[in-house]
Amino acid sequence: MLEMLTRRIIPCLDVTLDESGCADVVKGEQFEELRYAGDPVELAQQYNRQGADELVFLDITASAEGRETMLDVVRRTADEVFIPLTVGGGISSVDDVKEVLRAGADKTAMNTAALQNPDLVEDAAENFGSQCVVVAIDAQRNYDIEEGEHIYTVDGRDCWFEAVVYGGREPTGVDAVEWAQDAAERGAGEILLTSMHGDGTKDGYDLPVTRAVSEAVDVPVIASGGAGGPEHMLEAFEDGKADAALAASIFHFDEYTVEEVKEYLDDNGVPVRI
Repeated sequence: MLEMLTRRIIPCLDVTLDESGCADVVKGEQFEELRYAGDPVELAQQYNRQGADELVFLDITASAEGRETMLDVVRRTADEVFIPLTVGGGISSVDDVKEVLRAGADKTAMNTAALQNPDLVEDAAENFGSQCVVVAIDAQRNYDIEEGEHIYTVDGRDCWFEAVVYGGREPTGVDAVEWAQDAAERGAGEILLTSMHGDGTKDGYDLPVTRAVSEAVDVPVIASGGAGGPEHMLEAFEDGKADAALAASIFHFDEYTVEEVKEYLDDNGVPVRI
């Protein structure tokens, strides 16, 4: 039973191609002003050594640029880590899922394509199992409450959480909580929830949207966007009801190690794998 309750710490590699075609891990704020953070394979090795529970590898410009996921980098990364690897970016068909899994990924994350074609979630789950299907949802607050399905009061104002696509560049008019429920019913084994409000700010996770989605679905929810330290991860677990916490900046720029985060959580009563 304890293993089921264990909370996971997941470093995230946001990967893009530089002008010479080399893969770089980058990090920005609210998906903009990206700065170089390192080599994806080297960082993956580092987090594997530090005791990360899983890794997420996101090809963050594949969908916007209309290209396939960088499979060669996925292969090299998968060869160097011995923890579950989730890969997303540019996955728009069952064949794409197959290729990414064949390259060494344990799970695939789909965002834009799944929202535009929800049947993809069902097809992927039927072909490869729900455990391989992660639906990534990027959400932002929308204060036009006439448009939303699920209304929440946040800091004294009513709002709903809108799903956005193409790296946060395009609103969809879709209620993120409603979409998370639909995705889970269609076979998604997990929801990767990123708050545009918090991404890269290091001010903490967006607890209202994290809690809203976590309470609305029966599958695990990974909190993403805004981690500035282990205390924010504690909040994501206790107040946000998340099952896992994803972070990038605090790990990439050596502010904290995975071990330090887990020690803090363990000291505060959160069950983690040490």
